[in-house]
Amino acid sequence: MGVAPGPARYRSNPVTDNPNSSAGEVALVGAGPGDPDLLTIKAWRLITSAEVVLYDRLVSPEILALIPETARRVHVGKQRANHALPQDQINQRLVDLAREGLKVVRLKGGDPFIFGRGGEEIETLAAAGVRFQVVPGITAASGCAAYAGIPLTHRDHAQSVRFVTGHLKNDTCDLPWKDFVQNNQTLVFYMGLVGLPIICKQLMGHGMAPDMPVALVSKGTNPDQVVVTGTLDTIVERVKAHQVQPPTLVIIGNVVSLRSKLDWVGAMPELSESKPG
Repeated sequence: MGVAPGPARYRSNPVTDNPNSSAGEVALVGAGPGDPDLLTIKAWRLITSAEVVLYDRLVSPEILALIPETARRVHVGKQRANHALPQDQINQRLVDLAREGLKVVRLKGGDPFIFGRGGEEIETLAAAGVRFQVVPGITAASGCAAYAGIPLTHRDHAQSVRFVTGHLKNDTCDLPWKDFVQNNQTLVFYMGLVGLPIICKQLMGHGMAPDMPVALVSKGTNPDQVVVTGTLDTIVERVKAHQVQPPTLVIIGNVVSLRSKLDWVGAMPELSESKPG
C-alpha cells in the first residue's frame, strides 16, 4: 500500500512560531533540469497548491503548466546581463508576499542550493521571521549526465566529481585551474557555453591532455536536448559549428567516452565527432 505524502514541514524558530508573525509561508522548490517526470512528489504537491509562484527562466513550460490557474505567476528569471528582477528585490518580494498570508513557491531550475542562490533567499526569509522550507531538486549535473548516457563517476574512470560555475565574470580566469587537472576526476561546468574557450584553454595550459573527452549538453532532459562531444582541443569549434543554444552543461573527463555505449536516450539528436550532422 502506498503512503500518502505527509504535511509540509517548515523551519521552526521562536520568531516564526510567534502568533503575531506572518501566516504566510515560502517553499523554495527545485524544479530539476526540465523533464516534469523528474519532479519530487513534494515539489509537485507544493506547485499545484501554490497561491503565488516566483519562477526562473530555466523552469520548463511543462512544469509551469502545473501551476494552478488561480495562482499569481511572477517571472524573476535572469539571463546574462539581463535580470528581470535584481536578487535583492526577489528576496524582498518573497518576504512581502508571505506577509500577505500567501502560500508562496519560489521555483528554481535544478536544485536551489547548487548555483541557485537559494541560500541568499532563505537568509532573508529567516531574518524577516518568515516560515520557509526547502525542497531539493535534481541538479543539472545529475539530470543532464544521466540523459546523455554519461555516468559522472565510474570505478574505472573517475572516483570523484567536481561542480564548477562556468559563468566567468568579465572573462576572468580566477579559478583554481591547477586543482582541476587531476587523474580520475570528472569536471562539470554549469553555464559554461560562453566561457568554454577559456575553460578549454586554461585546462590544457595547466597540463590536461588535449584529447581529454568533453561533452556539452544543451537543454538537457528536455525533448530538444542536444549533446555535442569532442575533446578539449576540438569541442569549441564543434559547438560553434552547430550553434548550440543555452542552457548548457559541460562535462569533462574520461567518463564521457562511455557515452557511445551507454546512451539510452538514443532517439535524441547527437552531434558527435563521428556524426557531424
